[in-house]
Amino acid sequence: MLFLNSQIKCINQLIYLFMELPHIKHVHKHKPLTSLFLLFILANCGVSFPSQPQGKREWHMTSNVEEVAGKSYDYIIVGGGTCGCPLAATLSHNFSVLLIERGGSPYGNPLVIDRRYYGFPLIQKDNHHMTVAQRFTSQDGVSNVRGRVLGGSSAINGGFYSRASDEFVDKVGWDKMLVKEAYDWVESKVVFPPYFLTPWQSVAEFSLLETGILPYNGYSLEHIKGTKISGSVFDGFGQRHTSADLLEAGNPKNLTVLVNATVKSIIFHRNGDKNETSAKGIKFIKSNGNLDETYEAYIKKPKNSTSRGDVILSAGALGSPQLLLLSGIGPKQQLKSFNIPLVHEMKEVGQGMQDNPCIAILVDSKPENRPPDPPQIAGITEDFKIIIEASILPLSINESRVNIAAKIAMPFSKGYLELNNTDPRLNPLVKFNYLENENDMEECIKMTKLLNRIARSKSIAFFLGESQQNKLASTEFDLRKFCKKNVRTIYHYHGGCSVGSVVDKNYKVHGIKGLRVLDGSTFSESPGTNPMASLLMLGRYQGLKILQERETDSYLNVKENT
Repeated sequence: MLFLNSQIKCINQLIYLFMELPHIKHVHKHKPLTSLFLLFILANCGVSFPSQPQGKREWHMTSNVEEVAGKSYDYIIVGGGTCGCPLAATLSHNFSVLLIERGGSPYGNPLVIDRRYYGFPLIQKDNHHMTVAQRFTSQDGVSNVRGRVLGGSSAINGGFYSRASDEFVDKVGWDKMLVKEAYDWVESKVVFPPYFLTPWQSVAEFSLLETGILPYNGYSLEHIKGTKISGSVFDGFGQRHTSADLLEAGNPKNLTVLVNATVKSIIFHRNGDKNETSAKGIKFIKSNGNLDETYEAYIKKPKNSTSRGDVILSAGALGSPQLLLLSGIGPKQQLKSFNIPLVHEMKEVGQGMQDNPCIAILVDSKPENRPPDPPQIAGITEDFKIIIEASILPLSINESRVNIAAKIAMPFSKGYLELNNTDPRLNPLVKFNYLENENDMEECIKMTKLLNRIARSKSIAFFLGESQQNKLASTEFDLRKFCKKNVRTIYHYHGGCSVGSVVDKNYKVHGIKGLRVLDGSTFSESPGTNPMASLLMLGRYQGLKILQERETDSYLNVKENT
């Protein structure tokens, strides 16, 4: 009987969509919608993801700090996240690399790997520094999370993959050819087109088109206006491929991955004769251990070259500025208040923090036991200022809510990050100043009006079997109050170590030799639909740049000695 009912529901949806599709302006011109529509029916008639085990890992991973303590490496990368893993894989082709991650392994953890458990890490209770997502609440009162697992936020996010725009690439001054090469490299390993669209994603697609988010672009990895389907790090079997999977492309003989270890500070060497400070190594602790029980690892000095490797911070938009401060790089007065010896005064560390303001609307009337559903569809407005996605997120093991969320793509409001304590495992203090700038508030009002139209679309009403929703607010004043009360995060926060103020165009920290920062903390805006694709690309891109740099240095050194 249940099977028969589901077949009847499929037939009803088939009839409805055939009736409604011609009335959605411009949609009939796009042939890809026909196939997507068929996939929608197949999906809703019970097609499910089979399961498939992950491949065999060749690189060495350990949680035993004794294996690493006292040893030297050409490069030490702090943070095995979205950017750190592709960076480590790339550098390991020519150099020894230590990748150190405060969280554990993602492998074998269904909350990370299995698409059916999407969103569950966000509601999991924190457990002695060992859960894969670490919660924090900004000074704005907005709840947020950060990744704490090998793979970083690529292990806990919605998996939506979309490139940065050409305009963004031009703006930051990246090499276009090398950017494309780096994107292609990432996409060949961990990015997949959708096997099919889930029922809710299909409905979300139709509702965006019905509301006028045009043109329809079909499947595209590019950041283009209109409605599109994009890639995902979930494969056709429903398995997530995090940035950690990119480590398979590295040289296993040169790569050591230490998990469940948290870096406490950077070790510096001061050369008084040259008036020069350089990064020499790191101090670290067991993530669930004693703060005073520290271990050290060092940067190797090459025997036949003046060139040497770096300590590279890839600890994320909160972790990297926090670690600079804990190591004595930052505003003098702030460091003094925590009795941290000043290594290099830099007032800009922790400044320029941004998070894209988000408004999410629950389109169902009450929680139900629907399976979690990560986003596959994006709507990008004509001016590129508003980006819309849809998902089903769990509230508990047996309850979830259907939502549509939109973010302001290029906010003006900025905040700051400061130390809250001297324990690197705990969260720093951060404030994003959501909607403080009037331009952001006006954009939020526009965004809420747009979400209201999408939520009240015929497509969504049919999917839920409910009448169209009432308007969220009726006046400009009410909308302003609504925005202030309901602004939230979409987890795309960035800044704190911006290019130009804290690091140079090669991501080297100003005033310190042998120290770089490479992650979302260096961004002054969030690229593309979301930053994951660009962070994965950046790890590969900058890894290749460093290899080129070392090759040039080696050539010049040989030339000088002949």
